[in-house]
Amino acid sequence: MKAFTPIRGLHHFAYCCRDAEETRRFYEDLLSLPLIHVVRQDIIPSTQEHCPYVHLFFEMHDGSCVAFFDLGNNTLPLPSPNTPRWANHLALKVDNVEAVELARKRLVDAGIDVIGPVDHDGFVSSIYFFDPNGIRLELTTDTADAIEHQRYRKEAHEACAAWNIEKQARLASSAGQPTSSGGQP
Repeated sequence: MKAFTPIRGLHHFAYCCRDAEETRRFYEDLLSLPLIHVVRQDIIPSTQEHCPYVHLFFEMHDGSCVAFFDLGNNTLPLPSPNTPRWANHLALKVDNVEAVELARKRLVDAGIDVIGPVDHDGFVSSIYFFDPNGIRLELTTDTADAIEHQRYRKEAHEACAAWNIEKQARLASSAGQPTSSGGQP
């Protein structure tokens, strides 16, 4: 089988937002991600559906973007009732632990509730907060050195396989019982 086209990195990740200007203030003025492009359309190019929207692109240092659709209805995007609020989130990388702490202070000073910093098994250190659209964001930095990263990489498939075995056993033993969404990582 021929190899898939090489994926070079993230271009953008898109979400819906309630209000373009509120979202712009948060991402550009507070998080310092410049607004670099706006698409204004009435027709969805891929489906030809009529749906007036604006699509905002905020650029990160590496050239990738986080993007938002304002559909003009002032409606917050609703999270899935089948998924805990902490599970789906956008993690943005910063340079170091000091940058995480500076960001935490700036967010708290702006009245944003922040969880953390949280140490994730010596792999990364992170803070968590919500944007004005209810989207959970994580600012994170690597805390493991190159040797630890190599060890994590070597162990990744084995750890995933062990999880799958554990999960299947748990599902088999709790068949018919309600499930829990788990705790807060």
